[in-house]
Amino acid sequence: MSGRGLFITLEGGEGVGKSTALAHVASRLGDAGVPLVTTREPGGSALAEDIREVLLAVREEPVDDLAELLLMFAARAQHLARRIRPALEAGQWVLCDRFTDATYAYQSGGRELPARWVQQLETLVQGELRPDCTLLLDAPVTLGIERARGRGDLDRFEREQVAFFERVRATYLRLARESSGRYRVIDAGQPLSAVRAQLDVICSELLACENGDRQ
Repeated sequence: MSGRGLFITLEGGEGVGKSTALAHVASRLGDAGVPLVTTREPGGSALAEDIREVLLAVREEPVDDLAELLLMFAARAQHLARRIRPALEAGQWVLCDRFTDATYAYQSGGRELPARWVQQLETLVQGELRPDCTLLLDAPVTLGIERARGRGDLDRFEREQVAFFERVRATYLRLARESSGRYRVIDAGQPLSAVRAQLDVICSELLACENGDRQ
């Protein structure tokens, strides 16, 4: 960690409150004096945001699953080159709304593409770079869908069937079990105050670890 910023990702299905959680974590870390960059995927740079619009737009032409996967990693490659890597190398912390775990969950889990395809692209695009900590906001699928629909118009992913989102959630929970040292699972089905309390504990742990590394 010496000389490099901390790379923190937030993950979760639709309607779990990632945007709200990210804003809270960013506020806590900012108050502690952490040099911080907040960003999102797909997106995070001008070109990657253009690809995001392509991916999320509702369209008549069906989007091929492999094309979707490749577009995700195209956006990620640009995002890494233009924003994430430069920030980390400058000693800034990066707080990112979704990263490659979302690709495992949505394209491998939800779309049922082979996980090895994601692994191969992950290695090609990222090299050895992986998040230092991942916060998984988890809630029952039916609750998340209800919340997402309450926000207004749905994007292409939000219009998927319940079975798709059940596979997404199951994949996320499996990843959390397999990478328990990196993951922190937050019960996002609780009231906002309880979710924030869970996030506060995690922020305190991250700050304590970082302060310990510097001493």
